[in-house]
Amino acid sequence: MRTVTATEASRSFAALLDHVQGGETVVITRGGRRIASIGPATAGNGNDVAALLREGPPDQKFAADVAAARDAVTWDGPAWPAG
Repeated sequence: MRTVTATEASRSFAALLDHVQGGETVVITRGGRRIASIGPATAGNGNDVAALLREGPPDQKFAADVAAARDAVTWDGPAWPAG
């Protein structure tokens, strides 16, 4: 894993992307603190998840886990869609 300062990343961004394209993860620091990391993008586009969702409804245990997670969260925004 390569580590560069924000200044170095700014000055040589194209070279930094070449390293990432080669499979390397680059950590960017500012003032000695890690502020970001850039790594290779995943190849997936969501088709596998969409296919899984088309297979049918989730099993009852998973549905109960989702319901419990919803109940455990306090949300001041709009209501979660029922369903």
